[in-house]
Amino acid sequence: MSTHTKNTYGLVVLDMAGTTVADDGLVEQAFTVAAEHLGEDPAAMIGHVRATMGESKISVFRHLLGGDERRARQANLAFEEAYGELVADGRIAPLPGAAETIAVLQEQGRTVVLTTGFARVTQDAILDALGWRDLVGLTLCPADTGGRGRPYPDMVLGAFLRTGAVDDVRRIAVAGDTSYDMLSGVRSGAGIVAGVLTGAHDEAALKEHGATRVLASVAELPELIREYEA
Repeated sequence: MSTHTKNTYGLVVLDMAGTTVADDGLVEQAFTVAAEHLGEDPAAMIGHVRATMGESKISVFRHLLGGDERRARQANLAFEEAYGELVADGRIAPLPGAAETIAVLQEQGRTVVLTTGFARVTQDAILDALGWRDLVGLTLCPADTGGRGRPYPDMVLGAFLRTGAVDDVRRIAVAGDTSYDMLSGVRSGAGIVAGVLTGAHDEAALKEHGATRVLASVAELPELIREYEA
């Protein structure tokens, strides 16, 4: 018999850049480097990059480069290297209250999983730069769940399957700053899909793509979950 009560949100899946980690334009800067590396015009790409924030980066490059897999992989490698250098230069920081919020959620008995559209090497570089290696028990990137990133629900469902924290997908809370975060949460069946206004997309875009609530920051998430459980 399950020990989880029907109104308990025992699994919280959080995006990283823009949600718990301050991006400060680093994604766009790294995309610019990658585009120039291939002799492409960054200005012609940046609109699509902004619209698809949260998506697996290799998928973005496949689209931008017309499905040319070789060039997409070259671009993705250049992007990951550029982003890693920016991280190594200290150009990254946690969003205010993010680490404290994760600690509060865990103190409440919830399992927290961090997800990203970056490759594992970049995700690990971010975790190391922030000193977050031991912050949560599980972190996921697209390659960890079959290679499909957002807007597919795979990472959320991967967190559900790997942690066993809840026995019903409706007991999952998802939070992110992009339209694709919202879509992946909705498609996973999560009961809470919260948008935050600390990253790429505005309230209208987050709601349009399925946000059940839009918050000023992830720091408001514990109170929101409590509200749902009341």
